[in-house]
Amino acid sequence: VGDPDTEVRGVYCALDVTAAVLDAARQAGANLIITHHPMLFGGRKNLLETPLDHEGRLLARMIREHTALIAAHTNLDQAPGGINDVLARTLGLREIAGEGYLRVGCLPEAMPGEAWLRTVGEALQTVVRPCGPVERPVRRVAVCSGAGSEYWQEAARRWEIDSFVTGEIRHHHALAMAEAGILGVEAGHYETEAPGIFALGEALQKHLHGVQCPVCVAHPLR
Repeated sequence: VGDPDTEVRGVYCALDVTAAVLDAARQAGANLIITHHPMLFGGRKNLLETPLDHEGRLLARMIREHTALIAAHTNLDQAPGGINDVLARTLGLREIAGEGYLRVGCLPEAMPGEAWLRTVGEALQTVVRPCGPVERPVRRVAVCSGAGSEYWQEAARRWEIDSFVTGEIRHHHALAMAEAGILGVEAGHYETEAPGIFALGEALQKHLHGVQCPVCVAHPLR
């Protein structure tokens, strides 16, 4: 969204475009917003500013206010140093490997499942929902941010994992993980992706060092 020839005066990073994010970006003097989630997931035949067209109202406002948008979605999930690399580091994993949407690593030492659940909750500042054997020790962990439960089987085939952490776990995936003896941890879509957005903001600020282009990051909307 926006005129590609417009000079960037400031950048605001967020997981999604919301009215609050547009307000904050304007207050910060940013005329470019970089998000993880794109706005246009499906095709549109009109652009209406009606109470039920949330997307239309936001897009129309951005056009009026000359605010540009760049969304880095699945490319940022997979990128070196992107969402999933940051998630793995945030959870304290070491010897991180993987490709595509998956990252796998080891904890410094094995810990009980209950302790691992507390670790994830504290690291991501969230309430986790477990599925599977919480009584078993956890050492090797695979992660996939957002709605990534469909990748648990690939992770289990490629690596002997004890736990799989993602943002959202579908019911049938939860049942299958439990049957396979893998501790699934549902930690929240926002919570598994937000650390990567903060890392993106920091990386942009470093890259733009010495340039008058402030980078701000949206905090959770509680």
